Amino acid sequence: MSKVDSKLRPESILIHGAQEPDPITGSRAVPVYLTTAYQFNDTEHAAGLFELNIPGNIYTRLQNPTSDIFERRMAMMDGGAGALAFATGMSAILVGIMLIAKCGDEIITCDNLYGGTYSLFVNTFKKMGIGVKFVKSNDVDAIQKAITDKTKCVYAETIGNPKLDIADLEALSNAAHKNGIPLIVDNTVAPYILRPMDFGADIVVYSATKYIGGHGNVMGGVLVDSGKFDWSSGKFPLISDPEPSYHNKDFIKAFGNLAYIAKARTTLMRDMGPAISPFNSFMMLNGMETLHLRMKKHCDNAFEIAKFLQKHPKVSWVNYPGLEDSPEKERVKKYLPDGAGAMIGFGVKGNKVSGKEAGRSFINSLELISHLTNIGDTRTLATHPATTTHQQLSEEAQAANGVTPDYIRLSVGIEDAQDIMEDIDQALSKVK
Repeated sequence: MSKVDSKLRPESILIHGAQEPDPITGSRAVPVYLTTAYQFNDTEHAAGLFELNIPGNIYTRLQNPTSDIFERRMAMMDGGAGALAFATGMSAILVGIMLIAKCGDEIITCDNLYGGTYSLFVNTFKKMGIGVKFVKSNDVDAIQKAITDKTKCVYAETIGNPKLDIADLEALSNAAHKNGIPLIVDNTVAPYILRPMDFGADIVVYSATKYIGGHGNVMGGVLVDSGKFDWSSGKFPLISDPEPSYHNKDFIKAFGNLAYIAKARTTLMRDMGPAISPFNSFMMLNGMETLHLRMKKHCDNAFEIAKFLQKHPKVSWVNYPGLEDSPEKERVKKYLPDGAGAMIGFGVKGNKVSGKEAGRSFINSLELISHLTNIGDTRTLATHPATTTHQQLSEEAQAANGVTPDYIRLSVGIEDAQDIMEDIDQALSKVK
């Protein structure tokens, strides 16, 4: 930790957190350490590193100085004890669950999931023997009823993608903690504007590819650990049991409140290898420096465009949690007072069949707005989830996720809001 870290406010953490000028060169920017391995001082030093008795670098699959600053800055942003960066957000989710659940175990998840996460839970975890129970988002009673001795966590997204409902984090964390299990939260769509750990979340996962990187040019993922959950209860032997690959080391005794991150780094990251590139960590750090500015502009633009869509004669409905008539209004006030995110869902007028075709016609007529399956870019992006991100889901599963045939998803960028609205208007004018 740098000398000033403990004094920094949130905006300054994003720029200075976990870093001082390079002591050798004086570089003010974080250097990119493009190296695979690191010189040991002597054989004792090497042995101590491999035994996990002393901190330091061995191999970039496990740790890298550039990535280390990115990880520590992410932990500082969220108020966590530690973090681990990954090649993608999906690998962060995979490792985050596999670290506590094995064949025969279960997890409980809210049903408002990103399509890739849904596929991981339903298809890949099934092949691994990990059971997944879906409950309606924010239905705490259903969560309580679903928990068994096999349940290892409750999983939720802070803002459902693309359902756009807001997780009641306090209620979800209380339900999980009453049963001695952690709450794992995907906060990809609301970094900086929402700190889930302030409301009881134990583990926070990100696709850093989105708003954290922010420019649609590199991929990455992050697990952030609050350091507050007690893994020693006996319910989590994958963390608390002696680790045979390190001569039966007791990770809780050795690493204390960093046991979860240490175990993830030195076992699953070591064996599966989804490590982030040091260059990508450097780019993520650059993105973090403007995150507080971009998130405000994203949210401001989204609010203006949602109001514009509400008044448009060719729009049948609008889903944006920041609107005054949104059913999410009270949770927005509690959890997202500085902005309700940058995701908007809306439907182009038409019945179930023609609405789908109208939506396609709209997307095909866009000029400024990009048609692609990403979110969190500086650019405004549009997609049709029923035929892209959620096309592998059944109609029933699509409906549970808020994906109707006419659903258009906008990830609102930081361009001039008027330019975005003019492009939407000209594209809607071409829909018959």
